[in-house]
Amino acid sequence: MGDVYFYHLTRSPMAATVNELLGKCLANDWRVVVQGQNFPVMQALDVHLWKGPADTFLPHGLSNGKTDDDQPVLLTIDSASYDTRQVLMVVDDAPFEASDAQHLERVCILFDGNNPQSVDIARAKWKSVSDAGVSAQYWSQESGNWQKKASAN
Repeated sequence: MGDVYFYHLTRSPMAATVNELLGKCLANDWRVVVQGQNFPVMQALDVHLWKGPADTFLPHGLSNGKTDDDQPVLLTIDSASYDTRQVLMVVDDAPFEASDAQHLERVCILFDGNNPQSVDIARAKWKSVSDAGVSAQYWSQESGNWQKKASAN
């Protein structure tokens, strides 16, 4: 069972953080699914990733295409899309259960620290993960750089 990393976004936009984390995941040869709950948000993330610098291009695609299984990074709103992946990245307050981490190397949960509702959703996920005995880390960027603030299990 993989570790769950919580990323409390207070300075960087979600798309920039996803881009940074995806680069690290692909450097580890991990296949990633990025799961949101609103398709327009995933479409905007897709556009952001396509417009990135050519030297840091991240191969990816939106789900429901003919080549979903071939995509190193799959953007989706469908929770069933990560059965063949090593990493699940949860954005846009998408649902997540601790049992979802069973076969994964890592789960990254990104949440907007400037949105009280998003913070409450992340707290509930943290409680679910720690109650299930899953190893978790909480990272914050409130000082400007990412710092590990807490860990569980």
